[in-house]
Amino acid sequence: MRFFRTRFFRLLRNFILFFLILFALYLVISKDARKSLRIYFSSSCIGYKQLSYSKKLTDRIVDYSEQAKLSGIKECKNEKELHQRVSDGGLVKIRSGKRFIVEKLSYSYPYLTKGSKDLLDEIGKRFRKKTEQSGLTGARFIITSMTRTTEKMKVLRRNNGNASANSPHLNGNAFDISYLRFSCNKLFVTSCDKRFMKEALAEVIWELRSEKKCWATYELQQSCFHVVSR
Repeated sequence: MRFFRTRFFRLLRNFILFFLILFALYLVISKDARKSLRIYFSSSCIGYKQLSYSKKLTDRIVDYSEQAKLSGIKECKNEKELHQRVSDGGLVKIRSGKRFIVEKLSYSYPYLTKGSKDLLDEIGKRFRKKTEQSGLTGARFIITSMTRTTEKMKVLRRNNGNASANSPHLNGNAFDISYLRFSCNKLFVTSCDKRFMKEALAEVIWELRSEKKCWATYELQQSCFHVVSR
């Protein structure tokens, strides 16, 4: 019995010592670092001041599809033709980075035109800046679709009747971004965090749309922002 009491008090002592060290470190680090720690471990809603912009993204494919075709690549029948466009310099590969995550794609390929990649990078840059200003660090959005071949489009249309046969995804200058799933430096991501990131992303896209850099649509059924570079 004495052995277990001794062991218990030794563990208790080490536990208290550990938290005293953590508390001491918390006191000596900068004010901004303490704020970041509080946000990271917080499971409550942060008082974000973010207006809603998602419902303002109402562009329709029929209104810009012809212009999108002119600024994109010619449709590819299959993956072989798509890789030829890459070799010719018409498309560039898109990889996950510090600003966004490329999801494993089922009906498309991780390639875009150079102009579309520049647009995507700008969205990522502005989104990161906007979220960090509100105290949410390391925020990244998730890309769920990019360039499709006509072969992939046929398969998709069998499973999704709403997929447009004239989709700019065929021209390499369109991508979809999920507005439900994000990644950030926070242990407990709350519904408030997700709502804030969704509308912060929508505002960034709206700004670029206002600058005539893109067309964009808030797609309810697919839970994504459909963005097309101009």
